[in-house]
Amino acid sequence: MDFLLQALPFLMFLVAIAALLRGFPVAFTLAGVAILFALIGLALDIFDPLHLRAFPQRIYGNIMEMDKAILVAVPLFVFMGVMLEKSRVAEELLEAMGALFGSLRGGLGISVVVVGALLAASTGIVGATVVTMGLLALPTMLRRGYDPALATGSIAASGTLGQIVPPSIVLILLGDQLSSAYARAQREQGIFAPDILTVGDLFAGALIPGLLLVGAYILYQVFIAITRPNASPAIPKDELNADWGLILRALLPPLALIVAVLGSILAGLATPTEAAGVGALGAMLLAGFRNAGASANPLSGRVLTALGALGFIALIAAAMLLNLRGGIEGATRVFAFSLAAMAALGTIVAVIRLYRSGVLDEVMVQTARISAMVFVILIGASLFALVFRELGGDTGVRQVLEAVPGGVFGALALVMLIMFILGFFLDFIEITFVVVPIVAPILFLMGVDPIWLGVLMALNLQTSFLTPPFGFSLFYLRGVAPPSVPTAAIYRGAIPFVIIQLIAIAAVAALPWLATALPRALYG
Repeated sequence: MDFLLQALPFLMFLVAIAALLRGFPVAFTLAGVAILFALIGLALDIFDPLHLRAFPQRIYGNIMEMDKAILVAVPLFVFMGVMLEKSRVAEELLEAMGALFGSLRGGLGISVVVVGALLAASTGIVGATVVTMGLLALPTMLRRGYDPALATGSIAASGTLGQIVPPSIVLILLGDQLSSAYARAQREQGIFAPDILTVGDLFAGALIPGLLLVGAYILYQVFIAITRPNASPAIPKDELNADWGLILRALLPPLALIVAVLGSILAGLATPTEAAGVGALGAMLLAGFRNAGASANPLSGRVLTALGALGFIALIAAAMLLNLRGGIEGATRVFAFSLAAMAALGTIVAVIRLYRSGVLDEVMVQTARISAMVFVILIGASLFALVFRELGGDTGVRQVLEAVPGGVFGALALVMLIMFILGFFLDFIEITFVVVPIVAPILFLMGVDPIWLGVLMALNLQTSFLTPPFGFSLFYLRGVAPPSVPTAAIYRGAIPFVIIQLIAIAAVAALPWLATALPRALYG
């Protein structure tokens, strides 16, 4: 009987994984399994029914707490990404980067990586990035003689950069789960004025590893170009049209948006939620400028939207340089309000143009669907974690991790291995909401740095998009790749990039300062 009671939470975890693998909806699977095992716990007299009665108030309280305001950033960043998808940023970036690097062997592969990194820092939506690059870049790469495995692997891997390069939905959800786990671990240690882990800390921590991963992808393209030149040939220079005006028009808007969003966070001028609002506003201005809508005078609409975008960018730049969040007086106040008025006017015009063209409705519906999915899964995962803990799961997991040879590093390696294996079959949201709340408090009690752990988990979760058989990037790319590209080539092309990501995980594990140096330099 004692063995059954100790094994019950682990059986609960296995039943949830089995149900997810069968394809049942994530939120309802987690909540359903939790209720089932809560009833079993009631029958065995090891679960207090008051926990279930208080659960609605607990969920409402958690969402309404001030430290949960970070969750508001999720729909705002989703809105930003979907809006930028409609503004054809990716198309112009691919054309510009192809003209810039295409004359080099491996140049198209490098272009795909660079565009993937820029889209990651501006949109962060893997599906949109992979599908867009698959439609635009893959036919060109195949026509130019690129090896199908290299071409598809480059596109699928570059699309996943949005999961580690901030701002990232993965980092926001991880930050929410890890901050709660970190606070709980400190309370268990008797620390009732705990340190706070913020999403801004994770954004800063992930920046250097994310850029290193981009560099590693580019080095791999160079390596293939040197060792297998026929796999990534150059485009003849007479077929390229390196229009620097086009290149600048393609690069400057997304770079300005990246600086506005990330710069405001890293400079301490805005929280991630406030920066998400900045990104959503900037994406509307950019999409409104490029979308003529049904305006009677499209030119005047573009001019007003452009002026609004310039006012918006100038206001953000002034805030960074002059710290306009503090008290401002005199000419500075007039200057700031003038820029804000320009931005407001441009935003109104952009909204009208996007509404008349039908783009705004489409973006808002898609944002609502994605955000609702995330929050419903969050509720189901919260119930699952509650029942798991009350059945003694925390104690069992702690005993297992403490018994692993190698101490803290051995326990961390086991958690990373479990997450990597689950990534073959489960989505990153499922792993984040199921595994992280269980293992993170125990690792924190063992002395693991929270930022270091968060970045390691984010890198690990990124691989779940590339690992067969259920890597979502592979599915997205299979859906838009021509029939002449076999599925085996797509899987084969992803393997080298999975290996690169595992090397990146090992590097961050061996050198924690890669994740912790920038947050400490910025925030102390």
